[in-house]
Amino acid sequence: NPGRAPAQKMEFALGGWSHVIREENVSPSFKGKNKLEETVLESELGDLVCMQSLTLQHYPANACLLPICSLHGAAVTTVEGVGSTKARIHPVQERVAKCHGTQCGFCTPGMVMSIYTLLRNHPEPTLDQLTDALGGRLYVSIESGLFVFFTHQTSGCCQSKENGVCCLDQGINELPDPKLFSEEEFLPLDPTQELIFPPELMVRQMTLKELLEAKENPQAPIVMGNTSVGISNHTALFTNDFILGLTLGAGLSLAQVKEILAEVIQKLPEEKTQTYHALLKHLGTLAGCQIRNMASLGGHIVSRHLDSDLNPLLAVGNCTLNLLSKEGERQIPLNEQFLTKCPSADLKPGEILVSVNIPYSRKWEFVSAFRQAQRQQNALAIVNSGMRVFFGEGGGIIRELSIAYGGVGPTTICAKNSCQKLIGRPWNEEMLDAACRLILDEVSLPGWAPGGKVEFKRTLLISFFFKFYLKVSQILKTMVNGTDRVLAFPVLGVLDVDPKQLPQDPIGRPIMHLSGIKHTTGEAIYCDDMPVLDGELFLAFVTSSRAHAEIVSIDLSEALSLPGVVDIVTEEDLRGVNSFCLLIEPEKLLETQEVSCVGQLVCAVVADSEVQAKQAAKKVKIVYQDLEPVILTIEEAIRHHSFFQGERKLEYGNVDEAFKVVDQILEGEIHMGGQEHFYMETQSMLAVPKGEDQEMDVYVSSQFPKYIQVTWVAATLKVPANKIMCHVKRVGGAFGGKVTKTGIMAAITAFAANKHGRPVRCILERGEDMLITGGRHPYLGKYKAGFMNDGRILALDVEHYCNGGSTLDESLFVLETGVLKVDNAYKFPNLRCQGWACKTNLPSNTALRGFGFPQSGLITENCITEVAAKCGLSPEKVRMMNMYKEIDQTPYKQEIDATNLIQCWKECMAMSSYSLRKVAVEKFNSENYWKKKGLAMVPLKFPVGFGSTAACQAAALVHIYLDGSVLVTHGGIEMGQGVHTKMIQVASRELRMPMSNVHLRGTSTETVPNANVSGASLVADLNGLAVKDACQTLLKRLEPIISKNPKGTWKDWAQAAYDESISLSATGYFRGYETHMNWETGEGHPFEYFVFGAACSEVEIDCLTGAHKNIRTDIVMDIGHSINPALDVGQIEGAFIQGMGLYTIEELKYSPQGVLYTRGPDQYKIPAVSDVPTELHVSFLPPSQNSNTLYSSKGLGEPGVFLGCSVFFAIHDAVRAARQERGLLGPLKLDSPLTPEKIRMACEDKFTKMIPRDEPGSYVPWNIPV
Repeated sequence: NPGRAPAQKMEFALGGWSHVIREENVSPSFKGKNKLEETVLESELGDLVCMQSLTLQHYPANACLLPICSLHGAAVTTVEGVGSTKARIHPVQERVAKCHGTQCGFCTPGMVMSIYTLLRNHPEPTLDQLTDALGGRLYVSIESGLFVFFTHQTSGCCQSKENGVCCLDQGINELPDPKLFSEEEFLPLDPTQELIFPPELMVRQMTLKELLEAKENPQAPIVMGNTSVGISNHTALFTNDFILGLTLGAGLSLAQVKEILAEVIQKLPEEKTQTYHALLKHLGTLAGCQIRNMASLGGHIVSRHLDSDLNPLLAVGNCTLNLLSKEGERQIPLNEQFLTKCPSADLKPGEILVSVNIPYSRKWEFVSAFRQAQRQQNALAIVNSGMRVFFGEGGGIIRELSIAYGGVGPTTICAKNSCQKLIGRPWNEEMLDAACRLILDEVSLPGWAPGGKVEFKRTLLISFFFKFYLKVSQILKTMVNGTDRVLAFPVLGVLDVDPKQLPQDPIGRPIMHLSGIKHTTGEAIYCDDMPVLDGELFLAFVTSSRAHAEIVSIDLSEALSLPGVVDIVTEEDLRGVNSFCLLIEPEKLLETQEVSCVGQLVCAVVADSEVQAKQAAKKVKIVYQDLEPVILTIEEAIRHHSFFQGERKLEYGNVDEAFKVVDQILEGEIHMGGQEHFYMETQSMLAVPKGEDQEMDVYVSSQFPKYIQVTWVAATLKVPANKIMCHVKRVGGAFGGKVTKTGIMAAITAFAANKHGRPVRCILERGEDMLITGGRHPYLGKYKAGFMNDGRILALDVEHYCNGGSTLDESLFVLETGVLKVDNAYKFPNLRCQGWACKTNLPSNTALRGFGFPQSGLITENCITEVAAKCGLSPEKVRMMNMYKEIDQTPYKQEIDATNLIQCWKECMAMSSYSLRKVAVEKFNSENYWKKKGLAMVPLKFPVGFGSTAACQAAALVHIYLDGSVLVTHGGIEMGQGVHTKMIQVASRELRMPMSNVHLRGTSTETVPNANVSGASLVADLNGLAVKDACQTLLKRLEPIISKNPKGTWKDWAQAAYDESISLSATGYFRGYETHMNWETGEGHPFEYFVFGAACSEVEIDCLTGAHKNIRTDIVMDIGHSINPALDVGQIEGAFIQGMGLYTIEELKYSPQGVLYTRGPDQYKIPAVSDVPTELHVSFLPPSQNSNTLYSSKGLGEPGVFLGCSVFFAIHDAVRAARQERGLLGPLKLDSPLTPEKIRMACEDKFTKMIPRDEPGSYVPWNIPV
């Protein structure tokens, strides 16, 4: 604009240093990571603390939502500014690390910043404040590290760097106490040592007059929080001089609104604060505190999102909006006309929203807020509502009634006509019935409505009104709301080490994660943290938008013409190397002829920058010709007989004969949905040509470097594997999802790098990662059980169908595992299990933690539960009756000693006080009609092994240097499970040296070739045995040297060995466990050992909304001799929570055309901190058996996932109690995940019967279960 004012500057502070940016260098979308890489504005997950210059308040925020322009006059602190290993770590960072609150570490900086901000504002926080600070945060096992802020704060750290060494270096890991951590050693929290707000940043804020000048362009939105680009305004915060209510500035953040309302409620009579209480309730669950700190009240209102939590309440509360323009001031009501953007009731061009008037409530007026979402916090509402009733002078006659709903239309919907017809009626049961029918008639929802869950939403419309009716009838004495959640301290029964163990031996001790401190300071390096290299290019994929179609043409011309675009890699470029065969089905890297799923890779754009590559990818024009059939669901695959080759079958005993002698026969089925990996670090890779001899380094976030090196990159480039080196420092979570698809993308990235002789980086965004990579297989399980009246199951015939997607990937392996583990903890004397992998038009599903067992085990446990119901027995009694007893034989003829299985079951029964709590649950249920509790306990037998000896081999390389230090390298990948930490523990024990002498840099095919995949809970087992072998080889060589000088140091011994020409380097090797399986005979020894366990969970459900609370979980695990109990309990907790998400809230949604809707955290919900059971107890069985595993330990990465189904069956128990009380005694079929929708619709009542039902086939649903 030639007429604009002279360039202005903006100032902000970053880590205490001032920065000035001039207007001509800034665009509205300018963000920290784009331009300020050297100052590290954006931390690992984009969390920072923005300290406002006027109020000197500290707010956690997401850098990805912060345009640089919004930081004018603010001081910014990133996790790097809080503390670092190079200077001084902060007490928050120390506690999170030393209390074992990190795993993969990718999200740890965000956790650190949330709690750091809390402590800046509240040096002595309450538990409620802690809960609120972490509310909505995705779960990691971090809480125990934070609770110490409420206990001792004495220091044990030297905070010294004398001789270049601090106690916070690796040496701190020497010998902690047998308990998990010692609070007495922690640094004190000292507020006087924090960064101060730079006084030079007290800058002048923009005035309203200047803002109106800027608003002369009516198309220019005013962006504040950038959480949704809408119109809002920076004005006075708030005043309380509005005679009839409260006036809030539109520029207030939602966090500030929350604080103000809480303060006002304390000062005013309760009868005046009905609306404020309701708003405060919603603000407690609306997004997370980072979003609330950025989103403005005005922006939230004017955006008018269909699922807005606040607008329904503000609408029923008779709020008004104060507007300002150059023409003057005016007021408009926040009503239905405004919410539907009616021109006569909306803002005019040039107007800005200045403030919002929220009236006081009156005597005999009641206001309530309701919402139901997929999880408790930081999840968009499925349906929400605001309701208000006014009775005038009392007497129970309705004088005013307002009802508004969100989530059931294009914007907030007001039930105006229904309310009008109810005025003058008494507040009684007759009015309730009429109101429900009127609401259903007025707020109609078609069967094809966006978002699906139509019948659930219809039920919530009237369930919410019934809850309001009850609440008002009880005069605010609620009958359905539970108590507030408070985080409980996770309890662990820690094992004591063997008293005979040498004090310097670290095995069995709770050693902190090797990278724990670096996780908390943001110094841990992941793939995308690697600095940009000279000439580096970025690669972005173009994917199919059709599920099954022929590609008629691809037009690359517009994309190639864009600035910065270097190349587009297609199938033609990969001629001769575009096809590969993983097992028996050929697959392609890129497909330009016939696509078989939405998200299939078609071509790849290579450009100078990420932005340019992704802009060009959108300009690639593809013309499709749709093909039939489009097969998406398991049922469709069965109907079309669309299966991959390789049916699997396991049979034991004589099933058909056994069915002839049983008392009863039951047939049933259960469907289980898939699951997204949702690793924190998305697929990431960087291919770097070395410039000579066709060499290339590939840095990749992968579980299988050998696979990347040999099968993919070397084969694609047609070079020997010795020219390609694959390096993995650490992985920010994987869960099985960084193997096959990672290899395909790495091969294409390497091809582009080789073609252009320049480094090429590829980092997927969350949405495209979820679209491309697939996840856990959806399953359909059908079963036929023959049993006696006392609950003994004599015959079981099971069929497994898994949705494999469009290519085979690892589906056959997953299917095999599910079939082999179908028995779980039970001895079925006659068993038959068959499995098929369905070929569908979805992205191919792949490995995910548990690898088939979470699905297979759920099918079996559901059968057990139904058998128990048929026999009139508790499921726990039937489980115990059919469990393996002592020495027995599995269906594949492998011997099993189930002694520890029975012991885990008994210990869990005792630890959870199961019998007493079962009585208490039944008493609670008899006294509450609209709330029910459920209690369930499940056993676990998890076989561990790869099924072949070759797949279990491992290697290691150990060097001793002349100064006595040791470098360890092995083939395992560090992805959060702490394998590197355990390997250093192994080396320390075997070489009898302090852990501080041992270092581990990462994993590389350059040092350890041909390493197997890191997975199946075996990474520490196998690689540890290889490290142990290498160390023992070295020690044996050095024994003569050490015996000559027993009091010498490792430096002395290394020098002496060198002088005598004794090698100080050794390879270690483990050939693998002797495992095998013959599918022709159905016999074998596919597993090396079994992990046993049990879990007992208690829940409470709301029968009117389907919401559930996880009250308590007790877990007992047989883990053998733990190498590191701190890491092991983290694995158990994390796996359990991931399993709980799988079975209860994580729901993938596909359109009838095969398009994945759930492509990010907005649509796909994994458990947050608030979803963790209020009480979570983990206990280990004392070690009782020795084995040939690493120090008789057991792998624990996967088994705990299945224990999450204890929550599923606790909900099942609660739903059954509700149905029985309503006289519904027939079979109960509940599929997984057991979402609020399924819980509510299973608790049938007069409201579910009242809603209209759509005839199947009369409409095309928004989504389908696959």
